[in-house]
Amino acid sequence: MDFQWYPGHMTKAKRMMQENMKLIDIMIELVDARIPLSSRNPDIDQLAANKSRLILLNKTDMADERVTAQWEEYFKEKGFYVARTNARSGKGVKGTQAIVMDACKEKLERDRKRGIKNRPIRAMIAGIPNVGKSTFINSLVGKACTKTGNKPGVTKGKQWIKLNKNIELLDTPGILWPKFEDQQVGLRLALIGSIRDEILNQDEMAIELIEYLKNHYQGILADRYQADENEDKVKILEQIALNRNCKMKGNELDYEKASKIVLEEFRNGKLGKISLETPEEGTKEA
Repeated sequence: MDFQWYPGHMTKAKRMMQENMKLIDIMIELVDARIPLSSRNPDIDQLAANKSRLILLNKTDMADERVTAQWEEYFKEKGFYVARTNARSGKGVKGTQAIVMDACKEKLERDRKRGIKNRPIRAMIAGIPNVGKSTFINSLVGKACTKTGNKPGVTKGKQWIKLNKNIELLDTPGILWPKFEDQQVGLRLALIGSIRDEILNQDEMAIELIEYLKNHYQGILADRYQADENEDKVKILEQIALNRNCKMKGNELDYEKASKIVLEEFRNGKLGKISLETPEEGTKEA
């Protein structure tokens, strides 16, 4: 599968981030805990050079706890502040305010020495489509101040949000990079729903997911779909179609329907806590 996707509004969003970078003290970057490296926008490192940085590993309730701990260490070693969040349930969300204050303590001290008091910390929050950014902001503020949706790219323009007297937040539209150098990154993003399903081949995606589960999470396919994991990935999809009664007219197996079931159940957490990359795999590919 060849992933190329860069709508015009994303070019505009990147330009807007560039223009607003001088106004902010800290960049908060939301990533999906199941694919922390693949769901990072590489442009942000360049855009936010010399700013304090906070990585939020969101959707930790859906990721493999052991792998999430590895990612936490990985980002801390690179000099980032790191926190785990689950925006939907609100877990870990409020605690991010204290981390922002801690990350900006040197800036606050410089202000104090200059006699500047009560100037709020200004944070920019960024994340690629569908990592849960709007849900996170709503949970943080405590009311629906940004529009949320399951489809990628709901946030359209710039919004300043006052959290309290100490912190102001600049929301940005979710942006992706112009092209995926590594097709595996594109595949992982597609699997978590950051690229619109309509433009992709769902059978191929499901087959790749089956292969990954077979190699990294043995027993899940057997338990959930009564599939024989010793078979190859195409045969396993066939077994899932058979066992879930995915059939078309003439009693032919409906592979597309079976593929949708596998993808949806992965995205809904019904297959369990699964991470699609480890620091070792992700950095090897990078």
